[in-house]
Amino acid sequence: MDVTHSTFTLERQYQASVQRVFEAWATPEARKRWMAQGAEHSQNFEVGGLETVKGDDGEGHALTYEARYAEIATNERILTTSTLHSGDQLSTVSVTSVEFSAAGEGTRVVLTEHGMYLPGQEQPDWREHGTAQQLDTLAAEFAAAVEAKY
Repeated sequence: MDVTHSTFTLERQYQASVQRVFEAWATPEARKRWMAQGAEHSQNFEVGGLETVKGDDGEGHALTYEARYAEIATNERILTTSTLHSGDQLSTVSVTSVEFSAAGEGTRVVLTEHGMYLPGQEQPDWREHGTAQQLDTLAAEFAAAVEAKY
């Protein structure tokens, strides 16, 4: 079987400033809350730095996600290269861009991921669905913060 190549783009609007949304990606404590729930998480948010998430797939199989920061333009964009391992086996290799821009009083985020999925491993739809869930968890955090003001 051949490697599967796939690209997806997700867009979200958040009711928070560009700076607050960017900080949700850049701050390890915040990032763990919405991106790595229930998993071991470490993040060195600098160019060349590594983010690692270690958890499982819900069926007891170990998963390890590692992303290296290729570019960080504060409040504008983040570019990463990443791998996902299932146990000791490489599952995917990806490059991802996350772009931040003002949208009225809030922020528009555009995330695009280009992935290479190895045979018999993770499927592109699974990755897109999981990433969408993470972005929705972040949206819920911002919505709760807005509600708490009132």
